[in-house]
Amino acid sequence: MITFNEKTNLFKLDTPSVSYVMVLADGKYLGQVYFGKRLENAAADLSYLLRIDEPPFTPSVNLREKVSFLDSFPMEYAFGGTGDFRESCIGVITESGQEGLELTYRSHRIYPGKDKLCGLPATWGGQAETLEITLEDAPTGVQTILSYSVFADSDAIMRSVRVKNNGTGAVYIDRVLSACLDIEDADFEVLSLHGSWARERHMQRLPLGIGSYVTESVRGESSHQDHPFLALLTPSCTQESGEVYAMNFVYSGNFLAKAQHTQHDRVRMVMGVHPDYFRWKLEAGESFQAPEAVLVYSDRGLGGMTRTFHDLYRNHLIRSPYKDIRRPVLINNWEATYFDFDTDKLLAIAKEASALGIEMLVMDDGWFGHRNGDNSSLGDWTVNEEKIKGGLKTLVDGVKSFGMKFGIWMEPEMISPDSELYRAHPDWALRLNGREPSLCREQLVLDFSRPEVLDYVYGQISAVLRSADISYVKWDMNRQLTDPGSSYLPADRQGEASHRHTLGVYALQERLLTEFPDLLLENCSGGGARFDAGMLYYSPQIWCSDDMDAVERLQIQEGTALIYPLSAMGAHVCCSPNHTVGRETPIDMRAAVALAGTFGYELDVTTLSEEEKERIPAQIARYKKYAPLIQGGDYYRIASYRETHTYDCYEIVSKDRSEAVVFFIQVLNEPNRRSRKIRLQGLDGQAVYDVGGKRYTGEALMYAGYILPRPWGDFQPVILELHREK
Repeated sequence: MITFNEKTNLFKLDTPSVSYVMVLADGKYLGQVYFGKRLENAAADLSYLLRIDEPPFTPSVNLREKVSFLDSFPMEYAFGGTGDFRESCIGVITESGQEGLELTYRSHRIYPGKDKLCGLPATWGGQAETLEITLEDAPTGVQTILSYSVFADSDAIMRSVRVKNNGTGAVYIDRVLSACLDIEDADFEVLSLHGSWARERHMQRLPLGIGSYVTESVRGESSHQDHPFLALLTPSCTQESGEVYAMNFVYSGNFLAKAQHTQHDRVRMVMGVHPDYFRWKLEAGESFQAPEAVLVYSDRGLGGMTRTFHDLYRNHLIRSPYKDIRRPVLINNWEATYFDFDTDKLLAIAKEASALGIEMLVMDDGWFGHRNGDNSSLGDWTVNEEKIKGGLKTLVDGVKSFGMKFGIWMEPEMISPDSELYRAHPDWALRLNGREPSLCREQLVLDFSRPEVLDYVYGQISAVLRSADISYVKWDMNRQLTDPGSSYLPADRQGEASHRHTLGVYALQERLLTEFPDLLLENCSGGGARFDAGMLYYSPQIWCSDDMDAVERLQIQEGTALIYPLSAMGAHVCCSPNHTVGRETPIDMRAAVALAGTFGYELDVTTLSEEEKERIPAQIARYKKYAPLIQGGDYYRIASYRETHTYDCYEIVSKDRSEAVVFFIQVLNEPNRRSRKIRLQGLDGQAVYDVGGKRYTGEALMYAGYILPRPWGDFQPVILELHREK
């Protein structure tokens, strides 16, 4: 899968359908020459693509124009300060206060397998091969070890960078990005994901002109507002055709993703930890490991990109024992009760829910300290027995008596000023010297750079989990990081606080899952502010958004499913009218939309009408029926409500193409319209499929289309099952 041609100085990485090629110019400058459809001839010399036989030539030929060379060469890992004025991947400040590097080739190695990244989430698994290329800046002794991994069953390229200080004195890293892609412009458009609380990951597609396009977060999390994903698309790119070059970051903190269209009609795309609020002191002999970035090329449109990401993350990122099994159908009490609950209310919900086939009760915020609102007690993870009469075990045993499992909500990273913990340890909160820290949701952020904070938090969490039979934890984070100052770190390491917070989250979750390996962990951050690949390494599902309105969820879930498997999307059937937008929708539509994810309920089941209660067992049965397909099948986007403004449609096809399910959601009906024709995808063209008792060939359904009768009314779901005849 990975080769090096000593004669041509060419590195070549091959996946089943894609090749990635780099060449050494002058024997020392690592240049990027190709990323695209697989090249079968391993001996092909692509060095001509570097254009080093034309001005400004290489420094060995034309030293007087070295700056022009550095500013036009397609650097595999860009450096600045010595002649390349484009976006740089690395910045290092020496003890003398100077910065500027010239990274040149020193060595490489190719080895089977893929090493773990110390303290960081990353892809894993067998049938892998890895290339490491060491570049060095001779005057400072700074080395960058570029790592590239490929899996035999994936078309993705995994990239990461380790910076090592081989000099004699300390240096400060103030920029270290994880991936750089430098390619010829093709009138690219950029695709990114944006939003805000309750409307995360809306897709945005724009032309990329001369200059730079940036998506970023400096909020201490991947964020509601932006997402660590960026793609370049050819102008004609659709779901089924066109070229895509995409990057996704396996990280949950501050990030930068940038596409820069330069003077010579090249595009440099980079991704990594955001340089703002980041400076890492590296003593002599020490190394810093940057997070992993995933690169995907598709010549089969956005759908091809999506399915590559889905398969990679299902097979090589998610580790949970739940990743390949059906998740329990849960009911969460948050929108049913908010903070107004006690043992009796929760047991009443559990009793009614269990009778309808729901399998788990999750107790949300408000069970600890003296918390009856969102203004106290974070950090005091002891049960409020005025609410939970008899203690947590009594409640859990009561829920289990109905044949249900039990789950619990926590927010371990936060601390309330009104808490016993804050009164004892105000220095455990992040704060800037001489300033009152800014409140958000009347809470502060714990300083996860402090080992004693991590130990305390873990002790509190684990004590709760050991006290009763708890199967599930919802780990929440309801505010961004501000005031990134630590009373623990010395002055010359204050720039490490934000990154150390993210590393602390990873360390705690790793520790939690090591002690409780069968725990179902669901990450959350005020909804979907930390729905990213880094979190998927620890939890097989992430809460997609606090907005559960079925109409709003169509755009949120479309943007999420662009990259992440459906089985990772936390999705519930909510109250009607919806608590976020006030919209009323039928329970069958709410359930159909929630089927695209993990499926559960977030409402007071004791107050539903008898008609609504009667619908729930059938909804659960449908979820159980489709769960294997949703968890392991190929996802195809047929139509987008974002574009049609009236309906949404997607399809999931089993890997062997023997069955499929199509979800069609009519949001708004229209007068005087005929039935709709939809063209399915991913089927066996020569096979015959049964669709609702009628027989169609696969090619007829894909090329000619299927006629779908128009439902009567707004907010109407239609679900089609396809079964291949034997």
